[in-house]
Order: sequence, then structure tokens, then C-alpha cells
Amino acid sequence: MKILKGISLFVLCPLLLLGLGFYVGVESSHFFYPGEQGGESSSAGEASSEQTVPTTPDEPESGEPESMMDDSFDYGIVSEESGEEEAEEVLLFPETLCVDTEYVLEETDIINHTVVETIWRLPDKYVGMNREQFLQAMEVYEAFPPLTEMERGFVSLEVLAFSRERVVVQMNYKFVQPSSSFYLAVYDNNVIVYLEDMKTVYIETDIRLDTLPEPLQQNIMEMMWIENEEKLYSFLENYSS
Repeated sequence: MKILKGISLFVLCPLLLLGLGFYVGVESSHFFYPGEQGGESSSAGEASSEQTVPTTPDEPESGEPESMMDDSFDYGIVSEESGEEEAEEVLLFPETLCVDTEYVLEETDIINHTVVETIWRLPDKYVGMNREQFLQAMEVYEAFPPLTEMERGFVSLEVLAFSRERVVVQMNYKFVQPSSSFYLAVYDNNVIVYLEDMKTVYIETDIRLDTLPEPLQQNIMEMMWIENEEKLYSFLENYSS
């Protein structure tokens, strides 16, 4: 009996130690590697979840076909570029006057408030001008009008319309009123003719004062009176060069 007890203790002790070691090993693996338990099932779950939501970065979220999205985007670019090209063409090729452009003059009497409209052929010097260039030319004309316009009583002008087909210019005048008598005076050594109001210039002549006889020079310097138009033109014919 003693021998059997000794054998049993000798066998049981190693078995207990082996079982205890196995238990400690399993528990320690659970402690240090908790994610390994059920890893296959969780991986399978993740794989299934990824498969159920197959999305790609390029796929439109709205559900519309990719070609339609691309086409609309391309059309937007084309329209924007075409708009820029049209704007550039307008800047590069502004509307200009041509030989067929109607040149309309509205001569306005600012005293009697009457208007006379006439249509002329566009002067060659204005052909090819754009709006800005034509306005500048009109400003120069207004600042330095021809002598013939000054004699008519020119005051100012205004551009009422501008296009390739038609230009309208309003010319404002204080038209010279008929006068029964005149006065001869001198300006810058040239003889000029005033109306009877002694203020309104009727004619600017090219007669030099120093070419006239001395008594006549003195009279003109003191504003020589001419009683009528017939005697005025007689004087001008006699002394004009």
C-alpha cells in the first residue's frame, strides 16, 4: 500500500503541475493577446461590411452617370472661354466709322429754338475712327472752330449718337442777325467787322491795318462806322489783297 501511494503521488504531482502550467499559459495568452480571440469572425465581418458598401473616389455621390457630370463640366468651361473670347473681340475690334456711315448734322438756333437737320457724306478724315477718337475730334473742333463757323455764330456742339451706320452731331448757333449798319475795328493788326451792336463779329478780314492810308487807319482804330452793307462790301473789295 505504501508503495502504491508513493507511485500515485509521484504520478499525480507532475500531472497537476502540467495542468496548472497549461491553464496559466492559456490565461496569459488571453491577457497579452486579447484581439486574437474571434479574430477570424471579426475579419470576416469587416470584409463583409466593406463588400456591402463598394464606393470609389471617382463615382459621383448623386447617383448620376459619370459621363453626364463630365459633359456638364466641359460645357461650363467652353461657355466661359467663349464669353472671354467675345469680350476680347469687342475690345480688339470696337465699332468704327466707314464711308457708308450717315453723317447727320442738327443745326440748332439757340435763340429761336429751331432745328435744321441735314444728312451729309461722312468726311474722309473721320473714316476708321472709333467712338473715343471721334469724340476727341469733336472736342478739338469745338475748341478751334473754323472762321466760317465763327462768322455764322457757332457756340458749341454735342454728339447725340454714334454707330457704324449713323452719327448725329448737334451744332449750336447764335445765328448772326441782320444788321443795317456796321463798324470797322482792328484786332491783331487785321481789320474786323462788327455788327451795329459793336460786340458781335460779323467778318474777320485779312486786310492788314498798316497797309491802309494813315487817315483810314486812325478811323478804324476808333471804330469806323459803315452805314450799310453795300458800302461795307465796297470797302472790302477795294482793300482786300
